[in-house]
Amino acid sequence: MNELLQMLKEITEASGVSGYEKEIREVIKKYLRDYASLEEDRLGSLIFKKEGQNSYPKVMLSAHMDEIGFMVKSITTNGYIKFLPLGGWWDQVLLSQRVVIHTQKGPVIGVIGSKPPHILTEEERKKVLEKKDMYIDVGAKSEEEALNMGIRPGDPITPKSDFTIMNNPDMLIAKAWDDRVGCALMIEILKELKNINHPNTVFGAATVQEEVGLRGAVTSSYVVNPDVAIVLESDIATDMPGIEEEKKVFLGIGPSIILYDATMIPNVNLRRLFIETAEKLNIPIQFSALERGGTDGGRIHIHAKGVPSIVIGVPARYIHSHTSIINIQDFLNAKRLILEVIKRLDKEVVENL
Repeated sequence: MNELLQMLKEITEASGVSGYEKEIREVIKKYLRDYASLEEDRLGSLIFKKEGQNSYPKVMLSAHMDEIGFMVKSITTNGYIKFLPLGGWWDQVLLSQRVVIHTQKGPVIGVIGSKPPHILTEEERKKVLEKKDMYIDVGAKSEEEALNMGIRPGDPITPKSDFTIMNNPDMLIAKAWDDRVGCALMIEILKELKNINHPNTVFGAATVQEEVGLRGAVTSSYVVNPDVAIVLESDIATDMPGIEEEKKVFLGIGPSIILYDATMIPNVNLRRLFIETAEKLNIPIQFSALERGGTDGGRIHIHAKGVPSIVIGVPARYIHSHTSIINIQDFLNAKRLILEVIKRLDKEVVENL
């Protein structure tokens, strides 16, 4: 496994649900400690600084390090774990999935369960089972036994899903591509900038608690006070059966420029700069619009007097589930495009955004 794939494996397999980002925080620190200076805000976001030829403009690369997951809500008398979601989960993707409960004594493996279909009534079979009716089975026979395992209310829970290279080696399976793919982009870009002259100072912000309200984006913006922001995200790939052709975002066709989401209308001039750069260098791109949901850009672009911002996405299938898929070529093209735009973001260009 080459160096990039090893990093992607580590960064996706690390735990870090919203509010519990300690493990993924240490992984990101490890990969960037030799490439940029580090500051940490009081909410836990990491802000890396890479000085260029000028202190102005300040370019902020933002990627959230938290993943969707769960929290232990309570333990039943017969040892089952009731849980609540951290981030947006679709109930249909949960049943029979393995999870890891992170306790003070160490990880505890469990499986999300419910009443078996064999004993459901016909009316119950027609309904979607809700999270409130599910539980996690850790193999305990009683509440006392679960407590002895170290499980306590408030413990974070992550999906159990290993990084896997598919038969097509460009296709990579993992949990948490939303938004560990953005964190990986940030790492790779800051590493490349060590050997590149750029007319600005670049800040890489690995933010916390995006999935529960874009909270880390607020605090990290106060640390950076950016002049321009590029949000590094996963996009929603829709290249599967049952979706109208004009709405499709494909794997392997290039990174996506997100035209709109529910929290931000991106800066038009910055978008034009990305498009013109991609066309000039023959970097493939595609376009996407998120009518529901948002990104860290929703908070960054309204910081202080306002920050020209854009979201660049690496398409991923099946996000907000235990397992999602990206194409590594989209990642590499996103990296190349963003680096080329950073080289162009001098004082004159930014002031005209």
